[in-house]
Amino acid sequence: MNTTKKVTILAAGLGLLTLSACGSSDGGGDGGSGGGQKTVTLVSHNSWAVSEDVVAAFEKESGYELKVLKDGDAGSAVNKAILTKDNPQGDVFFGVDNTLLSRALANGLFQPYEAEGLDLVLPEYRADEGEHRVTPVDTGDVCVNYDKEWFGERGITPPKTFDDLVEPEYKDLLVVENASTSSPGLGFLLGTTAKYGDEGWPEYWKKLRANGVKVVDGWEQAYNEEFSGSAGGKQAKGDRPLVVSYASSPPAEVIYADPKPKTAPTGVAEGTCFRQVEYAGLLDNAKNPEGGKALLDFLLTEEFQEDMPLNMFVYPVREGARVPGDFARYGPQAEKPETMDPARIADHRDQWVKSWTSLVLK
Repeated sequence: MNTTKKVTILAAGLGLLTLSACGSSDGGGDGGSGGGQKTVTLVSHNSWAVSEDVVAAFEKESGYELKVLKDGDAGSAVNKAILTKDNPQGDVFFGVDNTLLSRALANGLFQPYEAEGLDLVLPEYRADEGEHRVTPVDTGDVCVNYDKEWFGERGITPPKTFDDLVEPEYKDLLVVENASTSSPGLGFLLGTTAKYGDEGWPEYWKKLRANGVKVVDGWEQAYNEEFSGSAGGKQAKGDRPLVVSYASSPPAEVIYADPKPKTAPTGVAEGTCFRQVEYAGLLDNAKNPEGGKALLDFLLTEEFQEDMPLNMFVYPVREGARVPGDFARYGPQAEKPETMDPARIADHRDQWVKSWTSLVLK
């Protein structure tokens, strides 16, 4: 789920982030710059974020210095990891979601490891249980967001469902991301295929196209430049009050606003949501597999799981992990999101994207 992907309007990418704490060398893993200190390297998409004290806790408990390499959006990061799998950039990869999982597994990106704490992950978020090549870490919903002020000023009821989006009152109002280049764009396409089936989704997209849907390359352009309801959109004078984003975007608009509004300026059309799950895995040919295993264990701890919502704007997958009040209040998970088995995504994704491209972009 590549959600800044989840909110890049609020966080700057750090490129290569190194967070260090005390550690001693036992000859395993990569040597750190501090005289042989052990290191473990996490490769991720640009939305990785974690509190410094949580990183410090991992480093103290494990004895490993954590290095994080941010490598673009989810799709490009996965593709680069596949291309470099024989000589990987790190030990663990985080950020492959259920829309791209089959591609990573088919290309032998990960080696098996059953992380400690996996038994506490809610069953609906587990995948590849026979081999345990990936560990579920977080979940979130791709949904259409709407600009409350825009609709309120015009006395128009915001859309609630996929069906609503093709109605005449929403003509020329929706911007979506390219399904072939964007994680939320692909998630939205999969939501429509889950909703309307193999026979119905192309006809639905024909109606969306006739109703003036606009397609841009990625989330940042869609949300920050085209959408009228975001902080970035207001600065760029975006004129589209409907955008494919995340259920977690409204709480971000509240939590990081100054002054903080009493209610979220944006809302979610809950009948348009598709649930994503993000995974991490121990990279095949990892130079420090033991450090990688320790890191995967840590990603499922209560400490890390409860730190994620206000850093990466995602929900924890660990049963019983608490979610901050503002996050839960302004960004509740959809009650009935569209879902799809990763095996079905694997069987049809490439053909769906090819057909979508021909239907919508040409």
